[in-house]
Amino acid sequence: MALATLQKPLCRRLALVGVGLIGGSLTLALKQAGAVGEVIGWDRDAVNLQLAVELGVVDRAAVSLATAVADADLVVLALPVQALAPVAAELLPHLAPGTVLTDTGSVKESVVTAIEPLALRFGCHFVGGHPISGTERSGAVAAFASLYQGKRCILTPTSATDGAAVALVTALWQAAGSAVVQMDVRKHDRILAAISHLPHMIAYALVNAVSAYDQYPENILEYTAGGFHDFTRIASSDPVMWRDIALENRAAVLEMIAQFERFLAELKGDIERADGAALQAFFRQSKISRDAIVQSAVRGE
Repeated sequence: MALATLQKPLCRRLALVGVGLIGGSLTLALKQAGAVGEVIGWDRDAVNLQLAVELGVVDRAAVSLATAVADADLVVLALPVQALAPVAAELLPHLAPGTVLTDTGSVKESVVTAIEPLALRFGCHFVGGHPISGTERSGAVAAFASLYQGKRCILTPTSATDGAAVALVTALWQAAGSAVVQMDVRKHDRILAAISHLPHMIAYALVNAVSAYDQYPENILEYTAGGFHDFTRIASSDPVMWRDIALENRAAVLEMIAQFERFLAELKGDIERADGAALQAFFRQSKISRDAIVQSAVRGE
């Protein structure tokens, strides 16, 4: 579905710091919707940045963070989680007072706690954000304008967050096609640990476990079919990004791993006891829960 085109841009100049799938898809959507005037890009990878210009992901490439953000109305940090606070500290002295800063990170409590006081010290406004969408691909070449269409974006304002800044970031994500919700940072991190971070940890562990299975001389991954491929697709995601997420949301991720281990132990015990009734009940409950998720998606809930 095509995005609606606005009659007037919401943002005169946007600086995108980190030009990959997430940030690049946002700018493509905003440009398509007429929601932004000019997009300036900065990325540590000069080749990727030049490709972003050629693909129209950004309008101009900046040679430094300072020049990228100097005259921006809005700065979007689309970087691995552990890079967000250091990069914010580096660029904030170059922002004009009143500039809005937001991010796309999958962990919010540590990010907001680190960046918001810095932003306020420079008279700027930080709005924590996290679009609930993505693919296993990365880089500017992976970006596409419809990534956020019909998806949720979570914003995590605090009592210190400027209301007008929240309204601007909300409007931009809506222009990109997202349904915007607000959430407490701690709640965000625990929910995402369950629905996103744990599945990625399991996928990475499963691929490593199967590839390390040494009962036969050949690589048994060559025999995998659609189910294994679908389940483990996310194990092809950026290792740096997921290293940072695991470390920055460590407590919540460990809590969910322990929760998963309890259910895996239950399943293992049912198999060891050859308890067919228990196994069927275990699988039935999972099917009911999974089917309910699918039905909700069909209804657009």
